[in-house]
Amino acid sequence: MAQILITRPHGKGTDLAQQLSQKGYQATLFPVLKIDYFTPNNTQLTPLLNADKVIFISQDAVNALLALKPDINTKAQFYAVGEQTAEAIWQAFGVRAAVPKQHDSEGLLALKSLQQIDGQNIVLVKGKDGRPTIAKTLKQRGAFLNNLVVYQRSPTEGNSADWLDHWQSIDVKGIVITSNAAVDAIFRQLSVQQLEWLRHCQFYVASARISEHLAAQQIDSANIHIAAGASDSAMFTCISEGTLMSEDTKPIADTKAAQSSTTKVNTKVTDSPSATKKDFAMKQETPPTNKQKVSKTGSLALLISLIVAAGVGYQFYQKLNTQQQANQVINQLSADNQLLGKELQAVKVAQQTLQQALFNSEQKVTAALAASKTQTQQQLESALQRAEQQAYSLNPQEVTSLQRMAEFKLWAEKDYQGATAVLSRLDALLAEHPGTGAIRQAIHQDLQALSTVEPVAVEAIYLTLHGVLGQVDKLVFNAVALPQEVEQEDQHALSENISDWQQNLANSWQQFKDNFIKIRQREDIAIEPLLTEQERHLIQQRLSLYLSQAQDALLTKQASVYFTALSQAEVLVKDYFKHDDALTKSTLKTLQELSKEQLNFSPVITLKSTEQVKEWAQ
Repeated sequence: MAQILITRPHGKGTDLAQQLSQKGYQATLFPVLKIDYFTPNNTQLTPLLNADKVIFISQDAVNALLALKPDINTKAQFYAVGEQTAEAIWQAFGVRAAVPKQHDSEGLLALKSLQQIDGQNIVLVKGKDGRPTIAKTLKQRGAFLNNLVVYQRSPTEGNSADWLDHWQSIDVKGIVITSNAAVDAIFRQLSVQQLEWLRHCQFYVASARISEHLAAQQIDSANIHIAAGASDSAMFTCISEGTLMSEDTKPIADTKAAQSSTTKVNTKVTDSPSATKKDFAMKQETPPTNKQKVSKTGSLALLISLIVAAGVGYQFYQKLNTQQQANQVINQLSADNQLLGKELQAVKVAQQTLQQALFNSEQKVTAALAASKTQTQQQLESALQRAEQQAYSLNPQEVTSLQRMAEFKLWAEKDYQGATAVLSRLDALLAEHPGTGAIRQAIHQDLQALSTVEPVAVEAIYLTLHGVLGQVDKLVFNAVALPQEVEQEDQHALSENISDWQQNLANSWQQFKDNFIKIRQREDIAIEPLLTEQERHLIQQRLSLYLSQAQDALLTKQASVYFTALSQAEVLVKDYFKHDDALTKSTLKTLQELSKEQLNFSPVITLKSTEQVKEWAQ
C-alpha cells in the first residue's frame, strides 16, 4: 500500500495514522516542527480577568495557556478557529466556544458576533510570528486588543536534506501538512534532485492558504489536495477519497475466474457426445462375417429405416407442439395487452383526478396563506415592539460593569486613554435612556479631567538618557592648569672679583645642588592633584551608574529617584570634566533639560461618576 507521511508536531496525528493503517495505508509519523511554550508575566495575563471575548488560534494555544493555570473570565465569549480547538477549550475551561464554518482567520472574522466590537476588551491567545490578519481587523473595528503570545513553532533538530533521504528510502508517496511553518521547514537547504522528488509526491494540506504556499515552491496544483480542515477526520477523508494506491494491490480474482472458466469449457468439450458417436461409427464399420452377411444387412437396413421414421415423426410432433404453444402465447399476450390498456385508462383517469385535487389544494393553501399573512405580520410587529421595549430598558448590571472597568483602567493599569474610552462608551449607552442626566454630567466631568492629563514621554526620555550614557567614555577630563611661575633673581651668580672667591665657591656649590633638587614657587598655591587612570575609570563608572539609575527610576515611575540621580550626574560632570569642551557642554545642557521634565506619573483623579452610578443602581 502507499506510504503516507504525517508531519504534524509530536503528540498529534496518532488517530490519523491509526485510521490510515485500518484503511490499508502505511502511515509514518515524522514531526518537522516542535512546540515551545512561553511563560507570560502577570501583567500580560491580567486582561483575561476582564475580557469580553477570548479567541484561541489553535489547540497549542489552549494547551499552553492551560499550563499557566491563569485566572480567566469564563463568562466571556470564547472563540476557536477549528472544531478540535473548540473541543480543547471545552476540556480545559468547560466553556463552549463559537466555531466558524470556514476554519481559518477569514472565517472567524466573518462571524456576526465579531462585527460590532467597538470598545470591547478582546484577548487573542496565539503563537509567535503568526498571521496578523485577526489582530489587524479587530483593531480596525475598534476593539481593545491584547495579544497573548504563549507558544512558538520551530523546526525540529536535523537537516531537511537528511529527512528527504530517509523519506525516499521508505518510498513515501503522500505528505500531510497542516501549517505554512511545516512547508518552510521541509523546503530548506534541498538539492535539485530532492526538490524534483518532492514535486512528484502528493500533498494533503489543511487550507487553501497552505496550498498557495506550496504552489510558491513550484509544486503542481494537481498534486495538492485541500482537506476540509486540519482535523484528523478531515485529513483522512481527503486521503481516502484520492487514488494513491500501490500497483501491487491489483485483484487476482479475475485471473482465477478466467482459469476456472477455461477449466469448465475444457470439461464441457471433453464431455460432448461427439466422442460417443465416433466410437459408435467405428463399431458400425466393422465388417460382418460372410456367414450372416445377407440377414444382418437387411436387419440393419430395417432398423435404420425405423429410426429415421421415428425421428421424422418426433420432429413433426415437436413442430406441431411448438405451433400450438406459440398460438397460446399470442393469445395470452393479446389478453394481457387488453388488460394493460384498461389499466392505463384507469391510471389516466386517476391522474386527472389527482391533478384536480392538487389544483384545489393549491387554491386552498393560497387562500389560507393570504388569510394568515395579515395575522402573522401583526404578530411580528407586536414581537418587535416587545423586543424594542425590552432593549430600551437599561440594564443596571451593564452600567455598573462599565463603571468598574473604567476605575480598573484608571487605578490599576494607569491607562487614562482606556478609562476615557470606557466612560465614552458608558455615556453613549446612557444617552439612549431618559433619566440619566445626572450620571452623564458626572461622566463628562470625568472625561474633562482625564483629558487634562498629559502622558509622560517615558520612551523619549529613556532614549535621551541612553544617548548620554553612550557618550560618557568620550568626555574629556579636566587637565591641571599650573599658575604662572614666580620670577626670582639669581642669588647665586658668580662674581668676577677675585677677592670674592669664597662667596663664588659657595655659589658654585649651591648651583651644583640645584641641578639635582629645584624648588619653583608659583603665585597660586591652590592646585588640585592629578587623577590616576583608576580614579578616572571609577568616575566614569559612577556617572554611568547615575544615568542608569535615572533610567530605572523612569521605568518604575519613581520621580524623586530620577531627579536625584540626574542632579548627582550633573555635579560629577561639572567637577571632573573639561568645561570648555563641546561634548561636556552638550551633556550638561541635556541633563539640565531632563531635570526640568514634569514626571507626574500618578495624577490624583477621582471619578465623580462612581458615586452617581452607585446611587442610581440602588
